[in-house]
Amino acid sequence: MRQAGILLHVSALPGQQGCGSFGAEARDWISLLGRHGIAVWQVLPLAPVDGTGSPYSSPSGSALNPRLLDLASLVEEGWLPAAQAGADLADPQQLQAVAEALRHSWQQASRRQLQAFERWHQHQRHWLDWHCRFMVIKQLQAGKPWWQWSSELAQRRAAALRRLEQEHAGALLQEALLQWHLQRQWQSLRQHGRDCGVQLVGDLPFYVAHDSADVWSRPQLFSISRTGALLQQSGVPPDYFSSTGQLWGTPVYRWGAHWAGGFGWWVKRLLRQLELFDRLRLDHFRALQAYWSVPGNAPTAEHGHWRLSPGWPLLTLLWLACLGRGRLLGDGRLPLIAEDLGVITRGVRWLRDGFALPGMKILQFAFDGDAANPYLPQNYRGRRWVVYTGTHDNATTLGWWQQLDHDSRERVAAAVGGAVQAPGWQLTQLALESTADLAVVPLQDLLELGDDARFNTPGTSSGNWSWRLQQAISSLDGPLQGYGSLAAAAGRGGQL
Repeated sequence: MRQAGILLHVSALPGQQGCGSFGAEARDWISLLGRHGIAVWQVLPLAPVDGTGSPYSSPSGSALNPRLLDLASLVEEGWLPAAQAGADLADPQQLQAVAEALRHSWQQASRRQLQAFERWHQHQRHWLDWHCRFMVIKQLQAGKPWWQWSSELAQRRAAALRRLEQEHAGALLQEALLQWHLQRQWQSLRQHGRDCGVQLVGDLPFYVAHDSADVWSRPQLFSISRTGALLQQSGVPPDYFSSTGQLWGTPVYRWGAHWAGGFGWWVKRLLRQLELFDRLRLDHFRALQAYWSVPGNAPTAEHGHWRLSPGWPLLTLLWLACLGRGRLLGDGRLPLIAEDLGVITRGVRWLRDGFALPGMKILQFAFDGDAANPYLPQNYRGRRWVVYTGTHDNATTLGWWQQLDHDSRERVAAAVGGAVQAPGWQLTQLALESTADLAVVPLQDLLELGDDARFNTPGTSSGNWSWRLQQAISSLDGPLQGYGSLAAAAGRGGQL
């Protein structure tokens, strides 16, 4: 079944907190998608953000972002006093006050609620306990990275952890309660999506942040020294866009240690995400076949090396785990989307196609004048693709069009069959009419917004992740109705 979807991060939804949440606006958004036959909502990672606001470099890859809490429903359910309904969760002090209020109200929790929390805690323990410890210590250490903590805490010595649990039990409970309430609210949205015929698609970064609960709690799985310094770090080699490549500053994996552990950390990490989403885009998929490894002290990515990754056994074990949990798609495939952009080798294609995973096509990349350009719709081989006008890392289509040279504009006009007057909508039509099983369009393109609505510019550290929808969800009825009608006319509707 061919589908249409929209890309919009939760944080970009309107809301009283200056940031979208898991609240009424998200529920109304899902209802509107379902009303117009739009079967997919794709979001960015829901993890806590780093200091720049990026959800791709999180202090805890399995946790949910407390800034996305729906405070209104917590007030309505009696977990928070009404005075805190308007708290700014981007303010650490106000977030702390909300967390303390949730812990205080927990003293009146019912037996049923206590049991539900305990069951959830046991199921999530493989990441939750370490996340809570990391966040509490981080606060006690005034935000310092974990390798600058005392050696007892940095090396997770049992006596130091026991003291932490004895002296800061309340703070640890606060962190766990934040995550419990977040998951309750997200799963309620997910059920609403099922009721409306809307699937939720998530996004998972390939690497995890150096200063994260993941690396601190299991350093043996990452290329770091005993003191926490990077031995080998991630990135991509020099290319047309950058003469020195890209240096990401995240530790690469010690794949031998993952092999020895039966890829348990990876499988649990992926299963955690598949508890939250119907499908999952795996960012930087090509690193499952081979990755660019750069010395930890290198100033650029120029002097790295390609090293092989064990993607086949890892995905095989994930397939078996999903089979046992009923998490495979109806045709027996893994519910993954491979982010396979850039220069992709035969080995990466074999891995992607060996597991019948859809790859990605970006229309903004299609008009360089090369008749064999793989992003041109006429060059798609088969249907197993997800086609986008652009992604969160690209300019909006209007912004892209405004910067396009004359020859490229002529090629776009030829592809859409006439003069380009509404580039966002005309590329949307091209995506919908392609052979790809799934077409996904950023909401900014349906609203014909310029680059002031761009969500992220790779390689920059400011001005990103902050765009917010400045209108009510109800005002989107017209654009979504139009998109849904175009999708239906192109034979897109229903669920995979």
